[in-house]
Amino acid sequence: MNKLLIGTGNSAKLDTYREFLKDFDFEVVTSKDLKIPSPEEVGRNFEEQAIAKAKYYFQKSGLPSLVDDGGMEIVALNMEPGIKSKRWIGREMTDHEIVSEVIKRMKDVPKEERGCRFTVVLALATPFGIFTSDATVEGVVGEQHSSKITEGYPYDSVIYLPNYGKFVCELKDSEYDIMNVRRHAFEKIKNIFKEIKKEYA
Repeated sequence: MNKLLIGTGNSAKLDTYREFLKDFDFEVVTSKDLKIPSPEEVGRNFEEQAIAKAKYYFQKSGLPSLVDDGGMEIVALNMEPGIKSKRWIGREMTDHEIVSEVIKRMKDVPKEERGCRFTVVLALATPFGIFTSDATVEGVVGEQHSSKITEGYPYDSVIYLPNYGKFVCELKDSEYDIMNVRRHAFEKIKNIFKEIKKEYA
C-alpha cells in the first residue's frame, strides 16, 4: 500500500481527507506520525502558504504530501482575518475564541455590509511536481453565531448562507456535500492521486 502524508494537526481535516481518499487505497500518515515538526507559515497568501508547507513535508518525508491552507475573509474588516484565521489575536486560538472574536468585531456592522467568504487552497507535492486547487464559499457573517460549533471548523458557525437560511454547520449532509469547499478543491486534483498510484505501483 502506498503512503501519502497529510500535513495537518487538525483532526477534523484529517478525517475529511481520509474520507476523500478512501477509494485510492493509500496508507495515510501524518506529520505527527513521522515526528516532523510544523513549518513556519511565511506565505503572503493562502496559495503560497499551502505550497510552502507541501514542499516542506515532501522534502522531510520523501512521501507525496497533501496540505491545505485557507481562511475567512470579511469584507467589512478589510478581508481579515485572511491568512491569520487561526492566529488572529497573535496566538493560536481555540474554536470558541475564533467564533467569539468574529462576532465581537462585527457587532456594529449593518446587515448589508456583512459579506464574507471562506477559501481553501490545496497543495499536493509529488515526485513529478506540485499541484494546487482552490474553492470558495460566500455568505454573510451572522449577527449571532450558530449554537453548533463543529470541532476544527469554527468559521462554519458564523458563515450564514441566505439561500439555505442557515449556517454552514447546520446544513444537512446532502447540502454540506454541495457546499463543501474542501471537496470541491479535492475534486479538481483527483486525477493526480491516480497518477501517484501508478508512480508507486
